[in-house]
Amino acid sequence: MSNPFILIARIRVKEGKVEEYLKIAKEADDAVNASEPDMLIHTFDQDPTDPLEFTWSEVYRNSEAMLHHLNNAPVQAYVEKHNKIADRFEIEVYGNITEETIKAIKESNIPFKHFKTTYVGYTRSNI
Repeated sequence: MSNPFILIARIRVKEGKVEEYLKIAKEADDAVNASEPDMLIHTFDQDPTDPLEFTWSEVYRNSEAMLHHLNNAPVQAYVEKHNKIADRFEIEVYGNITEETIKAIKESNIPFKHFKTTYVGYTRSNI
């Protein structure tokens, strides 16, 4: 599929590990920026009511971009480091993605929920 879609990753960092986590998130973000031109938006936002809760907001150009992200060595290193200093990692995808992409996400063993697009909505063709 060649349509853009949104991924939301919800993170809960262990008490006392926020600064350390922000460093590994920054490392991953810098690497993604340098190596993934089809990652259109990649932000890491802190919950306004809970300083241990964070959200990655990501917009991918297409399913192939997500597959590249999952296989990108700096992203894999980030996930490995995450497992040591965080308590939770959950993924939600909003939009249509390929079966291959769904399978790859599920193989990551990260809790995953897929919200498929109905016939209501559109994507601008010039993205």
